[in-house]
Amino acid sequence: MVRQVITPQTEEQRYNGLIGAYDNEFKKWETRVKAIIKRFRDERTTTSGQTGARFNILWSNVQILVPAVFARLPQPDVSRRHKDNDPVGRVASLLLERALEYEISQYSDYRNALGACVQDRFLGGRGMAWVRYEPHIQPMDSPATDDGYQITEDAENEGAEESQSSEYLDMECSPVDYVAWADFGHEVARTWDEVTVVWRRVYMGRAALIERFGEELGASIPLDTKPPEMKKTDGSASHQAVVYEIWDKTANKAVWLSKSMNKVLDERTPGIDDSLPELEGFWPCPKPLFATTTNDTLIPVPDFSMYQDQARSLDILAQRIDGLIKALKVRGVYDAATPELGRLFTEGDNNTLIPVSNWAAFAEKSGLKGAVDLVDIKPIAEALNIAYQAMGQIKNDIYEITHISDIVRGSTDPNETLGAQQLKSQFASMPLKQMQSDVSLFAQTLLQIKAQIICSQYDDATIVKISGAGQLQPVDQQLVPRALQLLRDRPMRNFRIEIAADSLVQMDEQKERQERNEFLGAVSGYLKEALPAASQSPALVPMLVEMLKFAVAAYKVGKTMEGIIDQAVEQLKQQAANPPPPQPDPAVVKAQMDAEAQAQQSQMDAQLEQQRMAMESQLRGRELQMEAQLEQHRNELEAQREAQARQYELQIEQQKALSDAAQANADRQMQEILARLDRITRIEVAEISAKTTLEAAQISAANAGSSEE
Repeated sequence: MVRQVITPQTEEQRYNGLIGAYDNEFKKWETRVKAIIKRFRDERTTTSGQTGARFNILWSNVQILVPAVFARLPQPDVSRRHKDNDPVGRVASLLLERALEYEISQYSDYRNALGACVQDRFLGGRGMAWVRYEPHIQPMDSPATDDGYQITEDAENEGAEESQSSEYLDMECSPVDYVAWADFGHEVARTWDEVTVVWRRVYMGRAALIERFGEELGASIPLDTKPPEMKKTDGSASHQAVVYEIWDKTANKAVWLSKSMNKVLDERTPGIDDSLPELEGFWPCPKPLFATTTNDTLIPVPDFSMYQDQARSLDILAQRIDGLIKALKVRGVYDAATPELGRLFTEGDNNTLIPVSNWAAFAEKSGLKGAVDLVDIKPIAEALNIAYQAMGQIKNDIYEITHISDIVRGSTDPNETLGAQQLKSQFASMPLKQMQSDVSLFAQTLLQIKAQIICSQYDDATIVKISGAGQLQPVDQQLVPRALQLLRDRPMRNFRIEIAADSLVQMDEQKERQERNEFLGAVSGYLKEALPAASQSPALVPMLVEMLKFAVAAYKVGKTMEGIIDQAVEQLKQQAANPPPPQPDPAVVKAQMDAEAQAQQSQMDAQLEQQRMAMESQLRGRELQMEAQLEQHRNELEAQREAQARQYELQIEQQKALSDAAQANADRQMQEILARLDRITRIEVAEISAKTTLEAAQISAANAGSSEE
């Protein structure tokens, strides 16, 4: 007998075998998903049967179902599992809830990943996301940067002790990475509970490889592929290396594998290695968001497969309708002996007549009826109507299969009452509630993983900062250190804290408002009944407050008020433990109060009389003082008036003297001017007389000379 020797498998062989078995098992499904995505994108080919009109019911249904189950970003809801009096647990829940709210509102990765997973669920039948811890360590002399590589660990820990003094923790976050349906894999099993190994493909460039695995190993990893979204581009797109990030629950470790090198690049143990958190479910990913599955295989069945025959019939009808519409046009023949009829449908317009030669012969042949014959389009129109009716019936069949109700599509009867519409919205869309529940559970698991990473990996200062602990009530701020200690103690196993995702559907947007109104109504009604009982029986006050706290703890909106109620409960308990001394007899108290009141009244009367006399004395003194001040003021005004009058008279005299001097000066100047003018006039008269005498002499001389001649 020959004994068979079994050679133990290496890690590379084991993981390559798991990946190969998965690829063989899911090959047919991946081919189907690719075809569905092409159909969704309406990518047509030129082969026979693929051209012509289409009715893309797949796109229409997905566009309806995605917002029906994921209309808004889910909000975390962290609370104690038991609604007992536990201030530390309440503050710890509040800190963790605020930290999660900061993470999902500050960064867009959670929203984007969840939306992409929901779309994958309605196209391929499976959506997946991956949560990782990302610390940003920066040198002391350099600003913060973001590497952006999507892999569980982005930095080497080698040499961390040497550089610890020159580095600091700039920020911490727990991003949620979307994992494409083709990049995720798991051990082949019948149900998800049997799976022990999951992995994802991560595409990394040379710089990312060196950053992650070191200079020597990162430079030797071959760039063996392109991401699927880059394969349709030209050759200029750079290749990348495919690294398999494998999480093995049985071996309790995470492994990074390169199939091209057939080598394990790195392996680490979660919890022991500070870069990987120790999670309750071990995996950094939730159960995939499946469509239809059975208990014998994890290969999902896409929703489109359930109505692909009806969709094909819709395409056939769309092609038929397109052909009938093209055939639905006026066609016919006319008598060639009358060529003018050819212009009837090309040139004829409203109130336009076309002349016809030889009208008599044309009229004998029954005129237009005898010369023109048109193709009957009534059978075509009837066939078109039948095709539309068949299309409507097939669409109704598809809506029955996919459970898309008229409420989701927004088509309701306007004559219906509000109650009838609400009833339809509750029961007509019941099949969709399972889809909404699956998406809600998927989002909840992602939040739980993020919460575990926050509690196990984040520094206390980071949690305090992102949770806004400084804005809490003073009574809650004192409990923050103990609450942080509680969060470190395995929050998912602590029975006092639970994590859940809020509703994802758009129909619940008024939920918080309704809860607040219900909360105020319940508290107001309780106080209306409890206050009279408390005033009549003070011993019942602690019990009544405990009942109020019990009711408030059931409302999410009452979380911020629980601290104040807890403080009031403790004060009431202390008052109950140290009751006040017994009250004296009311009659004695009344007599004492009357005597004290009478004494106080007499004392007040005396004080009022003293105050009245003092005020009268003060008023008399003020009157005398005011009269003296008025007299002094009057004398001062009289003196000022007399001084001003004297000054005014002096100014008038000065002005008069100046005026007289100016007048005398003006008279003197006028006399001088007149004298000057008189002299000038005499000189000019003398000159004129002399000139006249000279001219007369010259004339006489000239006359004398002419007489002598």
